[in-house]
Amino acid sequence: MYAMVTPPDNDVLWARALHFQHNGSPALCGVSLGVREGEIFAVTGPRGSGKTTLLQCLAGLLPVQRGEVWFNSTPVHTMGAITRERLRRDRFGWIDPVPLLLPELNAWENAALPLMLRGTSRRRAKTSALEWLERLDVGDRARKRPYELPQADRQRIAVARALASCPTVLFADEPTASLHRADAGQVLRTLTAAARSHGITVVLATHPADAVAVADRTMSLLDGRQVRTVHLPPVPEEGRAPCSLSV
Repeated sequence: MYAMVTPPDNDVLWARALHFQHNGSPALCGVSLGVREGEIFAVTGPRGSGKTTLLQCLAGLLPVQRGEVWFNSTPVHTMGAITRERLRRDRFGWIDPVPLLLPELNAWENAALPLMLRGTSRRRAKTSALEWLERLDVGDRARKRPYELPQADRQRIAVARALASCPTVLFADEPTASLHRADAGQVLRTLTAAARSHGITVVLATHPADAVAVADRTMSLLDGRQVRTVHLPPVPEEGRAPCSLSV
């Protein structure tokens, strides 16, 4: 047992000694981390290393079994299911490995859906959705339904949906896993550039090579255990925020 300690003020997301088991099999074994506001933080590791479970615990999709998760100095690990759901709706965005779009809605309706679920008017939600679809180079597909579009375009729409509500933290779980290499790199660069331009914090599960290209810091997992945190050198691109040099 240990005393609950409020996280540092400069960490928008903070976790301490996270443990989680799936049907008795360990998925996380004492993982701790802190993510700063506006940072792109990548979690890497082989399949089955615990990346998805970690993101789901941080986002409140899975209730923490042992350990602590804090968002803006508010304890997520003590919240009930309804409060966590409200937090995800109002403050978090989520991108799955494959684009989970509603087939009966067109592209802009899919992108606008989280905003309308928050109570935003249809007109305002549509305007925001169309702006994000344009930024992600699929504005001309706004009235197309998912089945009419290639996989890369559907994933861009899923990214637009996650960004349209301007979440405080965007969780992206292998967001380019279903794409060809060329499409994957472009979608990942577009996602992270859009997040940076709006000050959105990103927690990204991805491959090490992709993390080097876009992230400020990266943490590796192996069999649910934290291997190391790597501080990446600044990427010499215009508008790129400098990386942090401390754990």
